[in-house]
Amino acid sequence: MTPPLTPLEFDQRHLWHPYTNVTKPGRTFLVKEAEGVHITLEDGTRLIDAMSSWWCMMHGHRHPVITAAMKAQIDTLPHVMFGGLTHEPSVELGRRLLEITPDSLQRIFYCDSGSVSVEVAMKMAVQYQHAMGQPGRSEFATVRSGYHGDTWKAMSVCDPDTGMHHLFQGALSVQHFVSRPPVAMGQEWCEDPEQNGLGELRRVLEAGQDRIAGFILEPVVQGTGGMYFYHPEYLNQARALCDEFGVLLIFDEIATGFARTGQMFATDFCSVEPDILCLGKGLTGGHISFAVTLTNDRVAEGIGGGNPGIFMHGPTYMANPLACAAACAAIDVLTGQDWRGRIADIAAQMQAELAPARDLPGVRDVRVLGAIGVIEMDHPVSADEAHALAPDTGVFLRPFGHNIYTMPPFISTPEQLSAVTAAMLRLARVL
Repeated sequence: MTPPLTPLEFDQRHLWHPYTNVTKPGRTFLVKEAEGVHITLEDGTRLIDAMSSWWCMMHGHRHPVITAAMKAQIDTLPHVMFGGLTHEPSVELGRRLLEITPDSLQRIFYCDSGSVSVEVAMKMAVQYQHAMGQPGRSEFATVRSGYHGDTWKAMSVCDPDTGMHHLFQGALSVQHFVSRPPVAMGQEWCEDPEQNGLGELRRVLEAGQDRIAGFILEPVVQGTGGMYFYHPEYLNQARALCDEFGVLLIFDEIATGFARTGQMFATDFCSVEPDILCLGKGLTGGHISFAVTLTNDRVAEGIGGGNPGIFMHGPTYMANPLACAAACAAIDVLTGQDWRGRIADIAAQMQAELAPARDLPGVRDVRVLGAIGVIEMDHPVSADEAHALAPDTGVFLRPFGHNIYTMPPFISTPEQLSAVTAAMLRLARVL
């Protein structure tokens, strides 16, 4: 009789991991448990999760406040449909969100995941334009080097040439792309519209004013598109252009929300507010998949006043009570501490400890914003090679493109953060 496959053997034979070649899957670690900043492997090796498990586990694994809330909720109401029904966790989460999000965003739509949040935002924009008597407005403008998720419509506004989804371009909706905002965060703002990117945006919105429903972008920080930080004044002036041409402004804050940038939301770097805001990842402190799309009364009531009047979206697990309970607890954990001071300390330490990377061969740039640290190389870096070094460094990092980066959990101690930056420097020397 053939012996049963070990868990790792079964994994490599049958389970398909994200962005992985199933014929050459690379090294995969079997995780036994996780707590705080650490993930513990099958053999007892402990690794610092320097990625916050793809940017969501900001309060650490198995946070006692969040897990307690989930345990209490699962004993009373794990799930119920949201059509025609409601529950206290959804209301309580709504109250907390309205306390910390932009004042104008008063309407809350709960979603399953970040990608779905983007899909919902784009559907809102199209349905709003239809209700306003503009049925031809079904396309979108966005900036290059952006990333908005893996679902179908979200893919259409990811970078069409260098993004992860470029091979699908022939099958996706054709959208309108402008150059990424050229003035970087920390640089002096340039008022020349031909130098700051707004001249190009104006031309695109003007030419497409009978076809473009919304302008969607990641505010201040482009995540998977290159970990690029740009000047918030671009967003202030883009708001005015959107208003001029009747285009809705959509901010995708799935990666940047909940203090990751040093502000509660990257939107807070601006003096304007979007029409639609997408949130996810850190919403539940990474303990369960959940997301939300917020909009203002103008958009919500506009859709309500059109034909058919109802917003045409309704996920099965919308407003899942277990996820709502986790999100309430995660927001309480964040707001119940000096999060500004905590993020400022993380930023200062990463600035100091990553600075030596600037003198290493092959390093193009080093940048830090809030609890985001990046070493950008002048060549592609291998995630598989980085994984192989994890047991030696004690730190799990997953580089992508040209970037060796970290989004560490907010609970990281100075010693743990030093281990992360040391591992990043080592990868910069050898990858």
